[in-house]
Amino acid sequence: MFLRSKSAIARLQIGLMIIVIILAAVAGYFGYLALTPGPAPLPGEFELSDLVISPTSAMEGEDVTISVNVTNVGEAAVTGDITLRLDGDVETSETVTVEAEETETVTFTVTKGPGEYEVDVHGLTDTFTVTMAIKNADTFIYASIGEPETVDPAWVYDSASIGIIYNVYEPLIRFDGEHTDKFVPWLATEVPSVENGLISPDGLTYTFPIRTGVKFHNGETLTPADVEYTFERALVFDRSGGPCWMLYEPLLDRHGSRHGDPSVIWDDLVNGTLIDNAIESNATHVWFNLARKYPPFVSILAQGCGPYIVNKKFVAEHGGWPGTWNNWTLYNNPTLSPLDDPDNVMSGTGPYKFKRWEHGVEYELERFDDYWQGPATLKRFIYKKIDEWSTRKLLFTKGDVDYIYVPRAHMMELEGETGLLVLKDLADLACTGAFYNQKIDPTSPYIGSGEFDADDNGIPDGVPPDFFSDIDVRKAFSHCFNWTEYIEDVWFGEATQIPSPIVEGLPYRNPEQEMYHFNLTKAEEYFKLAWGGELWTTGFELTILFNIGNVQRETAAKMFKANVESINDKFSVRIMGVEWPVYLKELVAMKLSLYVIGWGADYPDPHNFAHPFMHSAGDFAGFSGYNNTLVDKLLYDGMNTTDPTERQAIYYQLESIYYEDNPNLVLYQPVARRYFRSWVKGYVYNPIWPDEAYVYELSKAY
Repeated sequence: MFLRSKSAIARLQIGLMIIVIILAAVAGYFGYLALTPGPAPLPGEFELSDLVISPTSAMEGEDVTISVNVTNVGEAAVTGDITLRLDGDVETSETVTVEAEETETVTFTVTKGPGEYEVDVHGLTDTFTVTMAIKNADTFIYASIGEPETVDPAWVYDSASIGIIYNVYEPLIRFDGEHTDKFVPWLATEVPSVENGLISPDGLTYTFPIRTGVKFHNGETLTPADVEYTFERALVFDRSGGPCWMLYEPLLDRHGSRHGDPSVIWDDLVNGTLIDNAIESNATHVWFNLARKYPPFVSILAQGCGPYIVNKKFVAEHGGWPGTWNNWTLYNNPTLSPLDDPDNVMSGTGPYKFKRWEHGVEYELERFDDYWQGPATLKRFIYKKIDEWSTRKLLFTKGDVDYIYVPRAHMMELEGETGLLVLKDLADLACTGAFYNQKIDPTSPYIGSGEFDADDNGIPDGVPPDFFSDIDVRKAFSHCFNWTEYIEDVWFGEATQIPSPIVEGLPYRNPEQEMYHFNLTKAEEYFKLAWGGELWTTGFELTILFNIGNVQRETAAKMFKANVESINDKFSVRIMGVEWPVYLKELVAMKLSLYVIGWGADYPDPHNFAHPFMHSAGDFAGFSGYNNTLVDKLLYDGMNTTDPTERQAIYYQLESIYYEDNPNLVLYQPVARRYFRSWVKGYVYNPIWPDEAYVYELSKAY
């Protein structure tokens, strides 16, 4: 039996009541929770990640896909737009719905033109590029100013003509790649040296073994007789203003085939024996018999006068010298080459053969499949004559041409352009000068009335043909050129003022030689002295000339005009552009007055610059009426010694005379650039080669 006291029962009742109250409270709380709604779920929200572009480098016409992962980090489904921006502009957008805590991938597909594009998808950024598809894949196209003067290797003495000739014809040896002091055999199988016995111990005989199995484009096979004929024809031809002085000096110890004024053929050359004996051949070799030691002779055969070998039969069939000595004088100094008139014709051994020439528009070369080194990669080479920069630029940026001439005044227009290969800071063995013609042909159209006089309104309208024979006139003009402004504004600093035609990069150049500077006060002093004061009182009108399309030379002419005219309101200067082939012919005819033109190295020796600028028969000085017998003697002596100390003393003296006599004025030595489409492969720069590329080495690919 179990017994409880009243007090115990009371305590138990109180405890039970407390429990009931607690349980009721708990039940009420949970009942409240059941009856009260909870917080709303978080709204849907996009979070983007994993931007992927494929490919990052596409070809023109190829699709580019741009994808991004879109995650809903909220607790409810959401719909929204995902926007693609390219270069800051809206390209397209996609509407997407993503469930809570799910991820969807949004993909865009775009097809864009060539260029680099910045991608932005709601703050996720990256880039892709589109490369232009290669156009005209089997053809190399070059667009430049002017056109060749000739296709005849015996006539050629300008860079535009060399450009076509050295893709069709070939020399015995070539410069080795970018080197100007190393050579590789070409139509000869060895480069002569004393060590291999092909240069005689006395330095007067150079022998070349001739390659066999080489075909001309007309089907004839190359023989040593063709090589002998090529160089003898150059000596026979010896056209006025041509390059044959570079052969006459070493082989016959004179400047050319003619002398005197008017010029006549040297008596001892008339029967042809001396020329015939200078170059000889047998069944396997050709050798040159020099009249005196001539250090740069091998260099001349690599790029200078007449090194491009012709086929005797082909030339004779087209009216050229037949190789006979009883009538050779009939073929001396022609007014036109038979290979240019009535039609342009070519037949070399090179990798390309001549196809067509539409004068004033373009010429075309086609691959020679029987070339002795194997067919070229590219089937065609087309040169386009486009003098207008804007047209050249448009064709280039569209990829319709592979290589162009870019005037420095316009080079900044191509900065940042995609798809280009720009070669910069190329050392150049070249310079450009202003030439003062002291014996202008009286029939020249560039000297007005031909005397100091004025029209009915008192306006000067001419200068005498010997206007520049007064040294004060030359010095006055030389102080009117602002080199600092010109080099900075026109060349963007990529050119140098040099004191003489002996350019940087050649030996025996005096770095301390004094030179002219822009000084209009000095110019005025000289103008007042010129022609006994008549020039200052009467005034003059003169035309300064440049070749059409050459912006740098045109700008130089304009600078002369502005500064000369600022000194005296009676001074009037006109400027005029002339087509390149006409320019060269008028230079030789001495019709040009003050003209701006450039000179590039035939071979890397100071003689090759001092001679044309200073010798009385030089290609510039001779056709500008400059004659200094001491200069002629020094130039002869400079090539008659191999002693470096003696040569340096001679060329230092020549530079000093150049400053004092001021026969012409070197304006600048440029730093070269080359502009290609980036798909052009294989180009090698050599400062002696012409601007036109050697197309055999080129291909087009990415």
